[in-house]
Amino acid sequence: MMTNILEKIKAYSTIIIHRHQRPDPDALGSQVGLAELIKHNYPNKTVLTAGLDVPNLMWLAQMDKVEDRDYQHALVIVTDTANTARIDDDRYQKGDYLIKIDHHPNDEPYGDLVYVNTQVSSTSEMITELALAANWKMSDRAAYLLYAGIIGDTGRFLYPATSSRTLEIAAYLRQFSFDFSALARQMDSFSLKIAKLQGYVFENLEIDEHGVACVTLTQERLTQFGVTDADTAAIVGSPGKIDSVQTWVIFVEQPEGHYRVRLRSKEKVINQVAKKHDGGGHPLASGANSASVEENQQIYRELQELFQ
Repeated sequence: MMTNILEKIKAYSTIIIHRHQRPDPDALGSQVGLAELIKHNYPNKTVLTAGLDVPNLMWLAQMDKVEDRDYQHALVIVTDTANTARIDDDRYQKGDYLIKIDHHPNDEPYGDLVYVNTQVSSTSEMITELALAANWKMSDRAAYLLYAGIIGDTGRFLYPATSSRTLEIAAYLRQFSFDFSALARQMDSFSLKIAKLQGYVFENLEIDEHGVACVTLTQERLTQFGVTDADTAAIVGSPGKIDSVQTWVIFVEQPEGHYRVRLRSKEKVINQVAKKHDGGGHPLASGANSASVEENQQIYRELQELFQ
């Protein structure tokens, strides 16, 4: 599979790389890390990154301006995105050939070439493996991005998907010249308003006798703390720091009145619950959507049923 991907990369003079909406460090790390690797090893190719910039992650990477005409005879690669509905910028369909590279469950195997490995920690780990298989030269910038993606998706090597190979890959990337300490501080810190939001989450978390927890962040609360939906990504892991919490969900109300649903678990598999509610993801980290408070309550009940 990697050989086929490398052959396509060699064959095209223009390559456009997409990732999912509302990106996290792995989405940006794999997308822009791959772009940097290709540019570093094939300097005559045109390599562009597509999608909207996210204010709270612009310190990590920013997108290129991609014109419609750029897709003519272009290779398009989508990283870290399980299904087409989540791809940022639907022009991904306008290219000549489409490759999917992802580590989420392959519920929608879109594209002409599909490379999915659910056993790895992150798509950034997959991109690093691709670079090693190709014997590409690693740049400092690419190493920085890929390392950021790995520590983002492993929770700094906390989550079960962290393997011995993950640590080997991280050690390899760590050899390159980038400010490791600054990156670690950036990813581990948040603003005072996020700290106050986290305090609200702890104070208002509902926890049942099995350790199933939930909290709702309404538009009123988001406004109160001066935060956006994107900002809530910084606190999605917070309930899991409580020793009695095993599985948790955060409902984030959207301006239109529906809810973004963030699901996490320490051991129980929760992505099947997410799939019932227009979502999906990893076994222990998923996202979904809810149309109402009543559907929120239904999702919480379904999580509780996992312990019965």
